[in-house]
Amino acid sequence: MRKTKNSELGRKSIEEFKKTKKTPIIIVLDNIRSLNNIGSVFRTADAFLIEGIHLCGITATPPHKDIQKTALGATESVNWKYFEDTFDSVSYLKKNNYSIIGIEQADESIYLNQYYPEKEKKLAIIFGHEVKGIDAKIMNLIDTCIEIPQFGTKHSINISVCAGIVIWDIFSKLSKL
Repeated sequence: MRKTKNSELGRKSIEEFKKTKKTPIIIVLDNIRSLNNIGSVFRTADAFLIEGIHLCGITATPPHKDIQKTALGATESVNWKYFEDTFDSVSYLKKNNYSIIGIEQADESIYLNQYYPEKEKKLAIIFGHEVKGIDAKIMNLIDTCIEIPQFGTKHSINISVCAGIVIWDIFSKLSKL
């Protein structure tokens, strides 16, 4: 076995990426404070052809060297918009027929492995603040709440890791529809 060379990976140019059909998902970052987490989410969004990212509240926006450090150029390929308030992002998405999914531990959440997206349904997936989670007023607006089951001593997963798990899982399920 040998490692695959970069030249063998068949990566898209930014122009090709922009023209490629996207996965009908908008990622909503609700007041994410870590620039490295933001960059990592951009990179994951690029990997799975995500439609776009909404950066809300205190979430920093490109260009920024600390976002770029983990995004590795994905801020150039993935479409993004900034909203001063997450409420405005969610209102916009609801008006445009997105199903709003919160990733949060909540009394009515379902485990990720039990969630199956509907075919042809546009999704907006909200990831909350690293400590406070999704804002309570936003929780009242979501259609579905998903939680990643955890079995250790900790009760949370870093947002960039969480985003990778959730996006890969939902992308995989959508690819099978």
